Formats: sequence, C-alpha cells, structure tokens
Amino acid sequence: MHPWKQLLLGAIPSGLPTALGQNVIDLNGDGWTVSSSALNITVPGRVPSQAHLDLFAAGVIDDPYHGLNDFNFRWIANNNWTYTSKPIQGLSNDSKTSWLVFNGLDTFTTIQFCGEEIATTDNQFRQYTFDISDALKNCKGSPTVSINFGSCPKIANEIAADPNSQSKSNDSSRPRKKSNSPPEWPAGIQGVFELPNREYIRKEQSDFGWDWGPAFSPVGPWQNVYLVQSETERSAYVVNTGFDIYRKGQINHIAPDQSQPWIVNASIDFIGSLPEQPSLSIEIKDIQSGDILKSESLDNVAVVGQAVSGQMTVDADAPRLWWPTGMGSQPLYNVTVTIRSDGQDVATVTKRTAFRTIFLNQSNITEAQIAQGIAPGANWHFEVNGREFYAKGSNIIPPDAFWPRVTEAKMKRLFDAVVAGNQNMLRVWSSSIYLPDFMYDLADERGVLLWSEFQFSDALYPTDQPFLDNVAAEVVYNVRRVNHHPSLALWAGGNEIESLELPTAKKKAPEHYEFLVGDYEHLFISLILPLVYENTRSISYMPSSTNNGYLKVDLSAPVPMVERYDNGTDQEGYYYGDTDYYNYDSSVAFDFEGYPVGRFANEFGYHSMPSLQTWQQAVDEEDLHFNSSTIVLRNHHYPASGPDTHNYKNASMGMAEMTLAVERYYPIPNKDDSVANFSAWCHATQLFQADMYKSEIQFYRRGSGMPERQLGSLYWQLEDIWQAPTWAGIEYDGRWKVLHYTARDIYQPIIVSPFWNSSTGDLSVYVTSDLWETAHGNVTFKWTDLSGKAIPDNAGTPETKSFSVGALNTTCVYNTNISKITLPSVEDAVLIVQLTAEGHLPNKEHEAATTFTHRNQFTPAYPKDLALKDPQLQLSRDAESSTFTVEAKSAVSLYTWLDYPAGVVGYFEDNSFMLAPGEKRSLTFFVQKDETGGKWVDGVTVRSLWDQTTS
Repeated sequence: MHPWKQLLLGAIPSGLPTALGQNVIDLNGDGWTVSSSALNITVPGRVPSQAHLDLFAAGVIDDPYHGLNDFNFRWIANNNWTYTSKPIQGLSNDSKTSWLVFNGLDTFTTIQFCGEEIATTDNQFRQYTFDISDALKNCKGSPTVSINFGSCPKIANEIAADPNSQSKSNDSSRPRKKSNSPPEWPAGIQGVFELPNREYIRKEQSDFGWDWGPAFSPVGPWQNVYLVQSETERSAYVVNTGFDIYRKGQINHIAPDQSQPWIVNASIDFIGSLPEQPSLSIEIKDIQSGDILKSESLDNVAVVGQAVSGQMTVDADAPRLWWPTGMGSQPLYNVTVTIRSDGQDVATVTKRTAFRTIFLNQSNITEAQIAQGIAPGANWHFEVNGREFYAKGSNIIPPDAFWPRVTEAKMKRLFDAVVAGNQNMLRVWSSSIYLPDFMYDLADERGVLLWSEFQFSDALYPTDQPFLDNVAAEVVYNVRRVNHHPSLALWAGGNEIESLELPTAKKKAPEHYEFLVGDYEHLFISLILPLVYENTRSISYMPSSTNNGYLKVDLSAPVPMVERYDNGTDQEGYYYGDTDYYNYDSSVAFDFEGYPVGRFANEFGYHSMPSLQTWQQAVDEEDLHFNSSTIVLRNHHYPASGPDTHNYKNASMGMAEMTLAVERYYPIPNKDDSVANFSAWCHATQLFQADMYKSEIQFYRRGSGMPERQLGSLYWQLEDIWQAPTWAGIEYDGRWKVLHYTARDIYQPIIVSPFWNSSTGDLSVYVTSDLWETAHGNVTFKWTDLSGKAIPDNAGTPETKSFSVGALNTTCVYNTNISKITLPSVEDAVLIVQLTAEGHLPNKEHEAATTFTHRNQFTPAYPKDLALKDPQLQLSRDAESSTFTVEAKSAVSLYTWLDYPAGVVGYFEDNSFMLAPGEKRSLTFFVQKDETGGKWVDGVTVRSLWDQTTS
C-alpha cells in the first residue's frame, strides 16, 4: 500500500448512528477511480480523498509539497476530475427508499447514480442527501456512483465575469439605492492572495492561496459517503444533531444565571419518515464513573420538517462542570437519545458532551468597574461557568492543504502541544473549514476552548438570494453539528471584515461605503445571527473577528445587532472590543508603547523561517540557502495578488523583513558551511519572532491590571500548513519553533516581566497573575556580567522585592532608569529576575497552596551588541532516566537551544533558556512520534547565541 493511502486510512472516522430496518453501505475506502477525460488520465482513487492525493498515490505526480510544485501543478486545479465507484455490493432488494449521503464534496459537482444524473452541488461545507430510489429501480446493470468535480478557479472566474451573476450586487429582493450600487467590487478592496475570485464560491478560501500557504485548490469527495436504504415505510436515518445544553433563561448575548437548572435540548435531523407522534427518550451517563445522571422521556417533542426535538431539565448542581485546562477538570457525559414509536426503537444516536456555560461579555462597563480603575467603554472577554478568565492561546489554521490526510494521530500531537504550551483557547480562523468532530473531541478532552468562525475572510461577499440560501444551509448544518462540544466557545461571522475590509472600502470607495455596509449587515447580521440564535442558546455570536462590539441587540429588528463601527479603541479614554495588530517595521518591534490597547488581542505576529530539518522535507539540498529561488518563492508573504508563479518581487519583500529584523537585533550568522549558515539564519529569524511575541504577550497580559482590563491574547499562528516561512510556532510535522517554547514560558499562571523603553531608558518589572485569588511572593534581582560574575552592589538594584498580586491582575515591583543603574558596561550585563509565589489554582481554593516559579532576564543592550563569551556548553544524557543535562561551564549562555534530528516528533520540557556559568538544567524530551527506533537521542545537540556566528 502506498504510504499516502496509509495516511488516508486514518483520516475522518465514520461514526455511523444506529437505526432499525435500514441497510447502510459504507462507500468509503478503495475501489474508486479518478479520471480526467481532457487529460486522458485514469488512476485508482479512494474516499475520502482529493485528486492531488490520488494522483500522487498513483505515481502520476511527485509530492505536491516538494519544491515549487504548488506552482507546477496548477494544471490539476484547472481541470475537471471524476470519481467513479466500483459496482456497489450489498444492496437490499426489499428497500422502500434509498439515499446517497455525502458529508462533504469539494466543491462543484454533478452526481450520477447508475448513469442517471441525480443532483449538483456547490458548497464544500454542506452535507448533502439525495433520494435515489427511482434511479435504483431503473438501474440497468451494476449500480455505481459517479461524481464529476468542476475546476474551482475556472468556475469562480466565470461567475466573476458574468455581468448577471449572483455576485454583482443586483439583488432586487430588498430596497437599495441603485445609483449607489457598484457594478463590481471596487478596486483594491478584495483580499487576493494568488487565485482570484474566491469570494464568489463556498469553498475553503485559503485553497486560493494565503500569505502563509499554497494555492492548490483541490477537489474531491473530502469526507465520507454512504448509501442508506430503508426497508420499512416509516424509518429514519440520523444525519445530524443539534444538542444544546444551557442554563434556564439563557440567551446568547446575556450572561447566564448560574443558579438556574440546566435545559438539555435534543434535536435530531433525519432522512426518511417518522411515525406520527414519536417519543424521545434520553440517557445521560457520566463517562468516568458510569453513573446515570438522568434517564427519562423528553418533553415538548415536536417534528418540524426533517427534524425531531424535545427537551428536559437537569438540576442546577447535579452535573459536574467542565472547565478549560488550568481551571479545573473536564468531566464528559454520553447523551443517548432514542426515537421510539409504538414501543419500538426507530433510531438511536449518542453524542459526548458536557455541562458548562461559555459567554462572550460585551456589556457596557459599569460604575462599579470604573470605581475599580477600569476605563469606561465596553467589556470584551470570555466567562466560563460565570467566571471571567484570561484567554491564552493562538490561532489555528488548516494543518494541511489536503484535509483528507489530516489524521487523528497528528491532531492528537498538535492538541497535546497546545496544552503543554499552557494555552487554553484556540481561534479557529475563518477561510479554513469547519473543523471535523474528532478535533472538537480532542479539544473537549484536553480542555481547549475553540473560538470558531464561519468561512469568510478578508473580502466582501455576495448577498443575492441563491448565495444567501446556500450560506444559510451551511450555517445551520455546522452550528447544529458541533454545538454539543463543550470546547465550542464562540461563533464569529468572519475574519477582519469590520476591521479591514469595510475601512478599506470607506477609504477607496466612499461613494459605495453605505451600500457595502448594508451588504455586510445583510449577510453577517440579518442572515447569520438569527440562524445561530435559532440553533443554539449556549454560544455567543459576533459578526466579525475584530470589532468594537455592539450598541444594542433587538432580535425583532431587520438588523438585529447594531455594531459600533467608528467609536473605536482608545478614544478619549474609552475602550471597546478586541485588537488585530501587525507591523513589519522591525525597528519598532519592541516598542510596547506602540502596541494596541484594547480589551483582548486576537491576532498579532511576525513571520520566521522553519528549521533546517523541516526545510529538508520539501527542498533539495542545493536549494538550502536563504536566497535560493525555491526558498524565496515558497515564501508567500507578500502574495502575488494574482496567479503569478514567479512572485520574486513581493516574496523578496517578506524575506527582507526577516533579514532586517535579524540584522537589527541579533548576531549575524557567519559560518563556513553554507547549509550550517542557512540553518543559523533560520534559527535567528525564530529568535526575533519569539522575542517579539514575548514582548507583546507580556504587554497584553499586563493589561489585565491596567485601565483597559485586557483579558486575552491569541497570537498568529499555532501551526504550519506546509514547509515555508510563516507566522507559526509549530512546524508542519510538529516540531516546535522557538516561539512555542517562549509562549509556553510566558503563558505560565504567574510571570515576572521586565519592560524597557530603549528610547528613554526607563525600566519597570511587573508580576502578572491569571489566578482567581490573590497570590503572594518575592522577586529576586541579580545583575551579572556575561562571564557570570556578580556586578558590585548589584548595580544599585535591590536584591529582593515582596509582592501581592490580585486575581487576574498585575503589580509593578520595580521602577528605575538605566542611567541610575551602576553598570560598568551595558553591553556586558544581564539582569536575572526570579519569581517565587504561593497561590491557588482555579477551583482548588480549598486545597493546599501551589508554589509558582518563573524566571526572566533583561539585557540593557540588544543581543547583537552584547559582549558575548563562549559558555562552553556541555551536554550529557542519562540513558536510565531519559533526561538530557546541559551545563554552561564558563559564561552566561543566552538562548540555550537543544535541537534534535529528523525522524522524531516531540518537545523538551524547556528550551531557549538562559544558563548562568556552573548552572545545570536537566530536561526530559517528550516523544510524540519516533521513526528512528530510538536512535534520535544520539543526534541531540546544544547551542547558544554565541554559536550563531562561530564556524
């Protein structure tokens, strides 16, 4: 079996529900063919899959990720591909009705069964079911399924070129100023990365390229396919559920009353038909203990269309509460709902869920809050089970350009890295897909909250009725599908539309601005908001990922949420909403006074190179240098803004930004061996990236105790889609960059952080805590030179400071100016700050206090200007305990970095740390995947900042 097929076998599990009187035929797996008549190509195929993967498995093409194949293989996306099944076995001769069930088709299809056209589809994100009863009866010969997939780039371009198309803003179903209607999108508004016109079609938007990924625009049956037959007149097959657990009286935008009982609403979508007046019974079982929480018939049972629903009440304190990681445990319950009629079970479905409330608080700041020192404006933070908390995390993008090869095993490693990185929330970015259930399952188990978004990003979108109807079906299906997961934290309409697209339109096309705002509100507020509210009461909704909150909500109004567009952050001391910040001028990278001040930071970052080991997965040896054509062109920042495959100009700008950042702050690599020098450059870009993120995260976390009452930082981005320069902290195969280690350190519950204004010389040191009660402790201060010798009189700095830091708060423990510190040389000095504190973790207030420690350091000169000395690092390994010990023998070791060879995935318990001379650190490496048979241990190395320039 081809290794690609081995990967695919573990892709998206089926999870078939059970029902009586049905014949369910699983059409997944091998036995399909993939063909292009225009290209005269036919190869074996499988489901789930996409054309690129099957062509690769058949040896027709090389690895799509190798070299510049993202450009070389554009011919695949520019052609149609047909998937044809082998003759279907196991069909029942006694069936009353038969359906084809498609959980995901990417994207434009014409479907035939037994040679007869059944249907067409045009949305990657929807589930489709088609009645094939008549086609089966009329079938001559062996029945087969044939799915013709159209070229998405070509179809998108055809829609865009059609003056009468859905997206030319000619919707006559609602009033508008025709004189103000643009004949097409005003120039310069739509975000084009490589392939244009993605906004016209309901497909993963990043398939058309992004500034961190390729533009393969794949097609294929990317999720499971079934054939379902009913052998009775009254039979139902479950295709989706809408389980919702909330406090009585809860509504999406209002804080729930934690004293109220729980309402469990179970709604089941089915194909087929139900008997008149069916009943629903429910059993809720604690998975850990096996105890039955409740078992009874549901009340208010109703059948509306192809959905049956009912509800029940659970006492307020009966279930154990689910908490995010670091705030408590994650007890899970199996909820089994059975449809019954005349004493017989018709269908049964089980979903794993939990009891918790999660709420995005955007209410106005109260007088009581103002009295506490919080600036006027509006809140913008999350509350779980009635408790506000600091959201720490990152943004997750597609982990692969081809979703059928995203395995559960790989995602387990990723989510384990999230938890190990002290992250409690991921923002599931728009323009990916709606994550499969197994990824929400992993988040449920690990206590990782998932801020989830509808698939719209960096563009304005159509509002004609066919487009809106298509989106409505997409929204309802996905909201219902994932709503039972306790990790689901929020629904956002789209990405950067209020913060980027509308302001750009206002600037570039002011005469059309009012019209475009109306279109935006029609899609994201008038359409999507009511659909969310109708299908969940437990999850909040906001129209755009970054906004200034709302002025009011009136669910009976045509536009039910009135957005606060222009009354933005930091106007006359008022603060509203969350922030999105990028600045590629590295000269101001560490100027924290330039960082945005808001209630929550949902995106920020800077790109870096992946490691040499990761580059070697995709790039030939001769291309392993910083300015090779392959390396440069795999950098998609900045994108070509069109289908140009020779984007040297824009890509070189992105490479230059990384180069300048290194040259401004870090020793410039200068090694004799060209590959070693390339590796050192890659590492140097990661050092800058990590230090910049550290600077911002410390600033945002400090904001929890500032007037802005800042309660969240989610950096861009968690992981890579491929091997290339990106903003990721975890590389494509799971290797941690410096960033993920640094974020792990600075996301600890209590941290000590130096803040230095290099222009004025001002230095302050803060302690910041995420705990839910006051913590007490001490910070020690120790100045040494870079050889490790103590600076006399500790440079006039106190050796220790005691502190008390409040719940979700910060406190300044030291203030000075570099001019007041008695340093022999600012280039030969380092301040080591060490925190020790006592406090209680959330939900452990009745247990013994926990001891927290954190160490940080500060140099009054940038790393490139430091008088570095060789620390003479020594590395050893204890085979019995599987730990590595590193010691600095002769000088301070900055950015001490343990590296490991290819063939193993995992992480050290700490990395990129400082060592004083004579100090030893013993570290465990956590193996997540090993293809070396344990031999990787012989390839572990250690280096420091000193080694960046040595041969």
